[in-house]
Amino acid sequence: MKKSVIWLGLSILIVSALILASCNSSTTTTTTSKPATTTTSAQVSITTTTSTNAVTKPITTTTPTSTGAHWYDSLGKPQYGGQLTASLNSNIVQFDPYLTGGTSVMNCWIEQLWCDDWTLDPKVFAYGMTFRPPDYVKGNLALSWEMPDTSTFIVHLRQGIHWQNIPPVNGREFTSDDVVWNFDRMYGLGGGFTKPSPFAVSDVSSRADLTGVTATDKYTVVFKWRITNPEYIQETMLDQGTGSQNFVAKEAVAQWGDVGDWHHAIGTGPFIIKDYVSDGSATLVKNPDYWAVDERYPQNKLPYVDKLTFLIITNAATNLAAMRTAKIDLTEQVSLPDAQSMKKTNPEIVQLSVPQSANGISFRVDKPPFNDINVRRAMQMAIDLPTLANTYYQGTVSAVPDTLTSYFMTGWGYPYEQWSQSLKDEYKFDPVAAKKLLSAAGYPNGFKTDVVADSTKDMDLMQIVASNLSAIGVTMEIRPMDAASWVTFVLRGHNEDAMAFRSGGPLGNSYSPIRMLQLFRTGYPADFGLVSDPVFDAFYPAAMNASSVDAIKKIVADANKMVAEQHYALSLLQPDLFSLYQPWLKGYNAQTYALSNVAGFYTARYWIDSGVKKSFGH
Repeated sequence: MKKSVIWLGLSILIVSALILASCNSSTTTTTTSKPATTTTSAQVSITTTTSTNAVTKPITTTTPTSTGAHWYDSLGKPQYGGQLTASLNSNIVQFDPYLTGGTSVMNCWIEQLWCDDWTLDPKVFAYGMTFRPPDYVKGNLALSWEMPDTSTFIVHLRQGIHWQNIPPVNGREFTSDDVVWNFDRMYGLGGGFTKPSPFAVSDVSSRADLTGVTATDKYTVVFKWRITNPEYIQETMLDQGTGSQNFVAKEAVAQWGDVGDWHHAIGTGPFIIKDYVSDGSATLVKNPDYWAVDERYPQNKLPYVDKLTFLIITNAATNLAAMRTAKIDLTEQVSLPDAQSMKKTNPEIVQLSVPQSANGISFRVDKPPFNDINVRRAMQMAIDLPTLANTYYQGTVSAVPDTLTSYFMTGWGYPYEQWSQSLKDEYKFDPVAAKKLLSAAGYPNGFKTDVVADSTKDMDLMQIVASNLSAIGVTMEIRPMDAASWVTFVLRGHNEDAMAFRSGGPLGNSYSPIRMLQLFRTGYPADFGLVSDPVFDAFYPAAMNASSVDAIKKIVADANKMVAEQHYALSLLQPDLFSLYQPWLKGYNAQTYALSNVAGFYTARYWIDSGVKKSFGH
């Protein structure tokens, strides 16, 4: 069937618990606190776009109203030349997607089958979150795609795309055999590969129904599936976050065994890596033979900048100093206090607020006292969410409590406006009612408990929570652990005896909806609270067997409602981090924030306005 409902949102359906627990999802947005609006879902052709259930919350922008034919004309004409310098907050330890999946640096020379719609106005959809609606997905290495039946997905490649002119590949054409080889290698599907990538070992389970990938001619690849769920197949195929689509050259792997050494990095992308210093920097230069053009200005060959540099800066103060002195053009994941400090000292630097997954504390619901829902309700009612939003977060976030999915994902959750008044009251700050609930649960004088907290996360927030809880007689000891120890103790061992905290979950996520249906599923590794409820367990298989998008939306809404009603985690609101960039960097809108795998696509399209840069004395 060449026409079917397609929607991206269900990227990697079963992902390793380590990755899920550590990732922060995001949506580029303003500092307003109202949830987004939505457009109408419609049937679309696989190779065209119409409308979607898009997240359309406005974004912070300094772009003036366009007076040209297109919205992007207001940005000015793109310029060639110059250098773009961005910061990374951690070292690069691997350059082979088979061994690491993908990084911002790696994906500047490696490309994928699909990409975002560069012509789309950010006011419609800003690409600041992992969730990519399918109407906004375009072909990159793929020219078009189709489903002739319910278990077959066919990709037609662009012709004339070449590998970088580096031995041993020497600029040969990228063909369907390269796609087959990479999928076989990543998932152990054949072609001499029987062992899947260690990075993708759990991702493989989500692709267990992919039975084979074959090339029927030089530019056509056929994916065959064991299942007959067109939506699931297309959701999985169109995902830009998976490492299976980070294509590397088979000649390089044949010669060196892998491409983990940066000297062996060869792709089809816009940049070529020329130098790397561990814990220092990575330097890339323009690929002179790159195939793509700017979709906004089709006469312009990409990339625009001559040089791309990533400075590895792990210290926040050093990073801010580099931004203030224009040593870097772009930095991401900046905290609210640091962003406000930057606004005072350097008001010319542009800031975009990017909501993260909500902060929340997981309860061990399998043991006392948190196996009693009245205790969990009381804990939530002890937290003053409006004051938390207005003082600690200084009015930059909404005071609306979070449930399973982020309220920015309009159409994919259980909007607060639809909550019953009785449920809203369970999230209302009411210490008196909270004490009554504790008394009814057998704790008239409160109790002592603890929270195992990742010390690299928001420890100040934990102090506020402890203070709020003390008002109802609950004494919460904060047990900080470094990140590695926390992962071992909580994520892998589930050794926490009461509560666990780590920013970025388990509430308010903006990942793919079906993926989130596993967060409180029995036996799921990232279920820190060890929830085990057959009602919740049924949501995931029901969604996998659903025959329409609307049916899956209903399932996701029911799951959100259950999480809110059962209080599996303490809701502590959805904070922002900030992306900062220099005024001479053009085209940036935090598009690369959520998905590192799109970094090359966007950095090829950003440009440096030399006139603006000179006007600031640089």
